[in-house]
Amino acid sequence: MAELLLSRGTVIDGTGAAPRLDTSVLVSGDRIVSVGAEADVAAAASHATVIDVSGLTVMPGLIDAHVHITLGEPASNDELFFRREPASAAFVAAHNARKVLQAGVTSFLDVDGLFNIGPALRDAIASGAVEGPTMKAGTYALMTAVGGTAGRFIPDHGTAGYAEVVRDKDEMIRVVRRQVKDGSDVIKVHVTGAIPTRSGEIQVWTRDELKVVCDTAHDLGVRVSAHCRGDGATLDSILAGVDIIWHASYMGEASLEAMVDRKVAVGPVFTFLANLDEYGAKAGAASSVQDVFHREMEQTGAMMRRAYDAGVPLLCGSESGFSITPYGHWHAREMEVFVEHLGLSPLEAITCCTSTNAVALGQQGEVGTIEPGRRADVLVLEGDPSRDVSILGDKSRFRHLICRGREVDLAPIPERTPLHTEKTASWSAVPLTWDMVHG
Repeated sequence: MAELLLSRGTVIDGTGAAPRLDTSVLVSGDRIVSVGAEADVAAAASHATVIDVSGLTVMPGLIDAHVHITLGEPASNDELFFRREPASAAFVAAHNARKVLQAGVTSFLDVDGLFNIGPALRDAIASGAVEGPTMKAGTYALMTAVGGTAGRFIPDHGTAGYAEVVRDKDEMIRVVRRQVKDGSDVIKVHVTGAIPTRSGEIQVWTRDELKVVCDTAHDLGVRVSAHCRGDGATLDSILAGVDIIWHASYMGEASLEAMVDRKVAVGPVFTFLANLDEYGAKAGAASSVQDVFHREMEQTGAMMRRAYDAGVPLLCGSESGFSITPYGHWHAREMEVFVEHLGLSPLEAITCCTSTNAVALGQQGEVGTIEPGRRADVLVLEGDPSRDVSILGDKSRFRHLICRGREVDLAPIPERTPLHTEKTASWSAVPLTWDMVHG
């Protein structure tokens, strides 16, 4: 079995420990077999291939806990719900998986997606048919007829886009069982949704309904995650048995107490909000949207910090898959937000994105750290992210990337052109009025 020695770099091991200078890492097959002086001795005896990484940082590959790999970067719900078809979406997802990998992400959770493509892509990557990070996958997000974040695009029954509507408890049980049969690693529930007559999102599931989903999934050994933009939704999800809470927007004291008591993992997924807040003007976003998201980050961030300090697993997710969070660009952004808005140190944020994020995959003790026996997912880069975590978003600093023991080609992937029906084609940017022409 081929062995590779990363010789005498500065190791950030992902456990939260201080960086270790002049430290070697020995990889054999798809495993890290030794770290430090033992690695140097073992490599000499086995005639391992040696890569000099002195002056560089060696750390675990990033883990992204919240990706939508099959959505294809829509700029609108119209594109997402009406301009995607299964075969093309699958090819595009495979292309985008490579972009995610080259951003230093060696594992990710595809929380939900289109047409059951996620489990198929996961298995294609595992078999070597497609290049990409190790992947865990959901299928359709469960919704009630009230809907999710797409309002009236959500049908009263059946599937559309990434959504599957369940109408009663019997149907919830049937759909969860079918999704597990279809290969889902996690069931996702949209506990809150947006409707035309209300501002923001409201809770559209009851605690009893959530418990039906959780009990059914757990009986089959599958975890449940929940999209919760609202305090009541967060509390009911936790008490119903949900394993991972996404967003937890405006979480209150009772929800925080329940989260801490049960140590339910939480991923705020601030990256989408932060991009709109700070860079939205560059993308033409309305200032009113920016203000709303800024307030949400500030208010929710304070509660997230309290949860983190109390021992709740804090997950890093990028929400990659939309036009505001395109694949391969923002997978390290959540760490920056954790430092800026939650007050974490860069090293603490890195730990969230590596060893803690293994919780999202259900692979604690398997990935996320540079330790003997762990999977050989290693990123080597120029600079010290324990001082400035933002450098992890700069792919020009990457020198080596190892995923499952194999070195990844970091040469940029050529950009593709949009497929024929993939994007919404507008006749005009604004209405062509008589006054515009003659005024």
